[in-house]
Amino acid sequence: MIKSIMLRFVARGRFIVCDNLEKCLNALGGVRDTCSVITVSKFKERLGGGSTSRSNCLIDSATPRAAADATRRENRRLSSTSTVSKIVNFAGWLLPVQYRETIAVSHLHTRSLASLFDVGHMLQTRVSGKDAGEYLESLTTCDLKNLSKGAATLTVFTNEKGGILDDLIITKDDEDRYFVVSNAGRRDEDSQLLLERQDDFKKISKNVYIDFLDPLEQGLIALQGPTAATVLQSLVKIDLQTLKFMNSVKTEVSGSRIRISRCGYTGEDGFEISVPANDAIDLVERILEIPDVKLAGLGARDSLRLEAGLCLYGHDINENTTPVEAALTWLVAKRRRAEANFPGAKRILSQIKTGTTKKRVGLLLGQGPPAREGAPILTPEGERVGSVTSGGPSPTLGRPIAMGYMPPDLAQFGGGVLFEVRGKTYKGTVTRMPFVKAKYYTAK
Repeated sequence: MIKSIMLRFVARGRFIVCDNLEKCLNALGGVRDTCSVITVSKFKERLGGGSTSRSNCLIDSATPRAAADATRRENRRLSSTSTVSKIVNFAGWLLPVQYRETIAVSHLHTRSLASLFDVGHMLQTRVSGKDAGEYLESLTTCDLKNLSKGAATLTVFTNEKGGILDDLIITKDDEDRYFVVSNAGRRDEDSQLLLERQDDFKKISKNVYIDFLDPLEQGLIALQGPTAATVLQSLVKIDLQTLKFMNSVKTEVSGSRIRISRCGYTGEDGFEISVPANDAIDLVERILEIPDVKLAGLGARDSLRLEAGLCLYGHDINENTTPVEAALTWLVAKRRRAEANFPGAKRILSQIKTGTTKKRVGLLLGQGPPAREGAPILTPEGERVGSVTSGGPSPTLGRPIAMGYMPPDLAQFGGGVLFEVRGKTYKGTVTRMPFVKAKYYTAK
């Protein structure tokens, strides 16, 4: 049975952070051989009777500042000690890259049945007040006035130069209440941006309240795949057939109040479920009791989103990339274009009208190794014209795929290109995205 394992522990007044799960378990004297699960209480019991000195797998955060930072950034993760294969530090969080199965097997399971991802590292924020909609629009390119209650929209924070500060999903609970999910890697920047703009609104007597949800108190899990709806329907009373893609509803499971949003990062039908942390493990256990469902980690999540043609912040988009360059012009709502009152509007609207010098495109590789981030994109004559921003094997297609930036006049679909990988060149073609057809659900 799956239980939570805290990768942040308190022992003798100090925070103990495990930077390598396997080494930590081995250091605890064969606990892996005697327990299929290690809980917070059991871990603390074992530490309580022994030494808490620094070792090659335990980091002793001795200073209050380090301890506070550990509290904020190292968090509860949903992991089975008998199945976790690899854990990495991702944006300050210890997260599973994969479980016992390979990334490819986990990826294909998601495409055929359903997988459960722990995405509690993402920033969940409630924004409320009579001016909440205007406030969020002042930072983004979306149209919240015309968004239906219960509906959500993908959008971007932009800077005054039109660059993308982050991509996020905003759900409209009511005219004065919104729910925002943004990237863990941009937690500090997003929080600062939201608070600074809140101060601006206060100065002109605007009413906006911000509630950053503590990830130790509010978890977030993603159930993705063609059987995800059937799995979740067995646990909830609401009719999920009425819940469209990019819509959200609040309901209860075993007395726990949860939010179900029909969205995801895989290109499959699926749901993101915001749930109180105290109830998250019970919900995960119930979901995993259903044979269709397996746990999946960051590795499968990345290969799935790549096949779906979805951007990863800091790789495919950043502060120097505009929505137009990133092939995300559709995120700039019609009304917002007419009003031209969002950050970076001058540059973005100019690019929409006259074009850009670079464009994000899909790339299909032939035989050879995958072209990873930073790999040069060359013309058939060998001239460098761009770079890969994301790339890897496609388990679904059985060949390497990538996305990257190159001049629009050279980015014709079907056009030939070369990739430079480890000093050798390999052939490829420019293609449309997504690489694998999306299967988002529209209500019956």
